[in-house]
Amino acid sequence: MLKGLLVDYAGVLTDPDAGLLYEYLRDARANGTRTALVSNAPGAAPGVKTELSQYFDALVFSGEVGVAKPDREIYLVAAERIGLAAPRCVFVDDAERNVRGAVAAGMVGVHHRSIADTLDELAALFS
Repeated sequence: MLKGLLVDYAGVLTDPDAGLLYEYLRDARANGTRTALVSNAPGAAPGVKTELSQYFDALVFSGEVGVAKPDREIYLVAAERIGLAAPRCVFVDDAERNVRGAVAAGMVGVHHRSIADTLDELAALFS
């Protein structure tokens, strides 16, 4: 059973309809799904981290962990930080190569093309 949802930031959470995905994240988390942000950014300001922490149990920035997507290690770090094995996690990213990296790490991958399509895929995976 899938229990973890890892999400990229740029291109996914910056989508014009991203508010719907943020709502999904909040609801999923309230219902026991563990969540993590996985970003190739060097890090984030404390205020940004505080804002994001209402949606995510873990924030994983490549600049802080020393490894970047699509290296499988960054996905494993994120899974470990939310207390799950990789096969229990789904990873969402708009870059296909990053999705392939997550799949190589043992996760289910979702290639984000639109908020509506991503939410449909997540509904099927987490039903």
